[in-house]
Amino acid sequence: MAISGSSRYGLRPMTLPNYITVARFLMVPLVILSMMNGEMLAAFVLFMLAGVSDAVDGAIARQFDQKSELGAWLDPIADKFLLVSVFMMLGWLGAVPMWLVVLAISRDGMIIAAVVLSSMMDNPVEMRPLMISKATTLGQILLLILVLAELAGIVQLDALIGWMVYAVAGLTIASAGAYLVTWLRHMASEGGPG
Repeated sequence: MAISGSSRYGLRPMTLPNYITVARFLMVPLVILSMMNGEMLAAFVLFMLAGVSDAVDGAIARQFDQKSELGAWLDPIADKFLLVSVFMMLGWLGAVPMWLVVLAISRDGMIIAAVVLSSMMDNPVEMRPLMISKATTLGQILLLILVLAELAGIVQLDALIGWMVYAVAGLTIASAGAYLVTWLRHMASEGGPG
């Protein structure tokens, strides 16, 4: 069930989950501006709203059969845009170690490069998150929530945040390794280039 009809250019109509995902894209600059202005409570609330919007758009897409190819691409891009932007800003502010920011961004860059390279070699890899990747994303989100909550003065969790930094680093490395192994197997399979 779509929100609007098809255009005269043959484009598929946007669904409600896609509009929610686009709204999440638009929240990212607001989160970053709030952080730059030292308004950490606002940044925390906006980050939480963006997280809730991610859950809501997925639930609506499944419940009301509004899944779309556009949504399948937009949703993970919006998630990565939010996570990478907040990670970079927190690294710049010194709230999370810069080495963790580099590690998280490098992993995502490696995944994108692998997808692009396999497509260029006429052996596209299916975009499917691994369980370790889901655990990594969850860990990253929880870490960012804790750091933003502490910066906003909501909680004081230095020890837990310190532990989470290393847990997220371990998950990120494990996830990168799992994706690399999966990609190498895919490229070496019968369908791979000769």
